Amino acid sequence: MTVSRRTFVATAASLAAGVAASGTAGATGALPTGSSPVAPGTIDTAGNTVGDDPLGVRGDFPATREGNYLNSAYIAPVPTAVVAAGRDFLERKATNPISLGEMLAHTDVVRGQFARLVNASSDEIGFLFATSEGENIVANALDLKAGDNIVIDALHYETEFVLYGHLRDTRGIDLRIAPHRNGTVALRDFEPLVDRRTRLVSVAWVSHANGFRHDMRPIADLAHAHGALFYTDAIQAAGMISLDVRAAGVDFLCCGTYKWVLGGFGVAPFFVRRELLDRIRLDRFGALHVAKELPDNRFELHATAKRFDYATLPFAEVYQLGAGLHYVEQVGVPRIERHTVALAQRLRDGLARQGYALFTPEGTQSSIVTYYFDRDPAELKAAFAAAKVSVSVRDAKRQVRVSPALFNTQDEIDHFLEVSKRLA
Repeated sequence: MTVSRRTFVATAASLAAGVAASGTAGATGALPTGSSPVAPGTIDTAGNTVGDDPLGVRGDFPATREGNYLNSAYIAPVPTAVVAAGRDFLERKATNPISLGEMLAHTDVVRGQFARLVNASSDEIGFLFATSEGENIVANALDLKAGDNIVIDALHYETEFVLYGHLRDTRGIDLRIAPHRNGTVALRDFEPLVDRRTRLVSVAWVSHANGFRHDMRPIADLAHAHGALFYTDAIQAAGMISLDVRAAGVDFLCCGTYKWVLGGFGVAPFFVRRELLDRIRLDRFGALHVAKELPDNRFELHATAKRFDYATLPFAEVYQLGAGLHYVEQVGVPRIERHTVALAQRLRDGLARQGYALFTPEGTQSSIVTYYFDRDPAELKAAFAAAKVSVSVRDAKRQVRVSPALFNTQDEIDHFLEVSKRLA
């Protein structure tokens, strides 16, 4: 069952902070890194550690002691290294606050960490406050006019329907939505919608709705062949699966950090392909835009994606993000992907055997599984609560979304399936 708002706010407040990552050259006095995950045990032929703790991380996640947490697509628990770093950051602020210069230098370290995660360059990464902000910035920079069209798909996040619906009503653009077919969207579903008036094609790399994972490059090639740009929301992908913006042909990417990269709230890395930086005009200005101060109150602004960091960042959360990215990097995204996708497949297969209708297509390569239910939602939530199982129950859609993470085990999947069997 989803976390209550009271618990959510309390947890967010207690974890507001960060940690320095490895390689903090230029960031003097950086906070301690904290413990790194250790993977004891026997290694199988796929390179995974076998046993009750396949990735050797469970001891770092207090959530594993509170119940069966299978809801990381909603809010991912953070490891103890992030908690400790948060405490350190607040203690520094209480006793000898970190200077702005030091925090900005550390922000550049974290910028580099995220760039490595998605195979970008540091100068292509800016910092925004939420995933949705990135798409708003891009959409507003396109000078959309009546007759232009935007292409999204039916599995995208709600923000896109709100944003482009508003632009349809106010600017007369055409919003085109590629339908899903039993939870999948293929290239053939986009092809009839993209033409010479298409300005942007936008998808979620991994869908929040059912975990569907797009084959990105063919969509990018389709968009670029018609002169359109390609945007992706990566909040359900970064840290869960291996990402490569170059190979995928992505022009823009934004990603909140409170899910699979094990960060906090209020900071969202924003990738803009270097060749497009001049095309995305700034719509707000502040002191942190300044690269060089010139005579007569004139200023030279950053030419890199740092130009989007226009004002004071939530630095505690930037440090927290550094800790999460360091942790993910130490475990290894390929190992996380192999482990969590295998858990999701075990889960989906078990639900199918129990007779549930699945919204997640067979063979989906992500760690999100969504299925339908026909019981009273309140009864379902009560049963999950009694079993100490945390998942997302979507009342209106009559769906349950389950999302195992790096700290979950086969035993926890089997425990969930025991509960779901009683509710079938």
